Amino acid sequence: MRAMILKEFRQLRRDRRTLAMMIALPILLLVVLGYAASFNISSIPVAVAGRGAAAAPRLPQPFDVVSAYPAGGSSWAQDQLRDGHAAVALLERAGTSPEVFIDGSQLFTAQAALTALSKIGSSYPAASRPKITILYNPKLTTSAVMVPGLAGVVLVFIGTIITSLGVVRERQSGTLEQLAVMPLRPRDVFLGKIVPYFAVAAVDLAIVLGVGIAIFGVPFRGSALVFALGALLFLFVTLGIGVLISTVSQNQGQAIQLAVMTMLPQVLLSGLIFPLSAIVAGVRWIAYLLPLTYFNEISRGVMLRAEPIGPLWAPLTILALLGAGVGTLAILRFRGYLAPTGGGHGGARRPWSRLHAAAGQPAVRTGPAGSPRAAASGGTE
Repeated sequence: MRAMILKEFRQLRRDRRTLAMMIALPILLLVVLGYAASFNISSIPVAVAGRGAAAAPRLPQPFDVVSAYPAGGSSWAQDQLRDGHAAVALLERAGTSPEVFIDGSQLFTAQAALTALSKIGSSYPAASRPKITILYNPKLTTSAVMVPGLAGVVLVFIGTIITSLGVVRERQSGTLEQLAVMPLRPRDVFLGKIVPYFAVAAVDLAIVLGVGIAIFGVPFRGSALVFALGALLFLFVTLGIGVLISTVSQNQGQAIQLAVMTMLPQVLLSGLIFPLSAIVAGVRWIAYLLPLTYFNEISRGVMLRAEPIGPLWAPLTILALLGAGVGTLAILRFRGYLAPTGGGHGGARRPWSRLHAAAGQPAVRTGPAGSPRAAASGGTE
């Protein structure tokens, strides 16, 4: 038994990546959950319209005025909520009680606003208390907010974990060596790898949305084309991350570890569970590097608020940039395995060509024209 224990310790010591994961992951979760696990809303953005907007309005905490428009009416106030510029809109008109519109798609912010308004309104006569209207999620149901975000989690799961496992499995079975002797460019291989997973993810996304709408009653008020565009860009990013993870993993265990390391922060810090405004600023910046943060903004905006494509240009553009960056890195990683070699290209010899030569088998290489040719056993390139 003593020899077995010592053997396991030596094996664990050699696997430095797993050892680092075992030490770093608990610390990461402790820091992230310690600073992000909060539902306390300290600031609620408010848009003010009507006569109250003319004199630099100040509202008690936690309300924070972010825009004011004296000539604005009910439609302007609601547009501020629809486009995500504010979570609460205050409309004051002569001769009537103030009207307050609350964005119900921001669940925890809406609940905090209702609590604060109830405390403020209790000190005023009943005739002058504001009329409160909750938009987009009038019953403040959790499922209406969670289902659009869970659709993104499904895409992350398939795009990151399943894709990375599939590519690593092909490497272990030797399929990638066969691709090396084919006249394929790294870009072709990358796209060929992600298209099947893209199709599966699209089907799963449709199932999740269908179940959410049919069973949980989640509305879909916006444009399906805008939602599809956001899902396409987001899925391209997640698939690229999955392929990138597979290129730096030696086996499926390492691929799962790295995929989980990239998936956990997206679930915890993207605003899916904890509101971004409740996350400490020292950790919140990580959220703006995660693609799920922007997909949540797109999916909730389109499904719940019928947000048009104009106000969503920022998250769509960021997802496009992330996709271009991750895709480029994945293609460059593949180039190290699939770049053509031979005298005409001056490329380095492939790792599996050396393995074939060491085993006494003909090494396969690609000539200047891109066609495979067999070299003599033990020969040099």
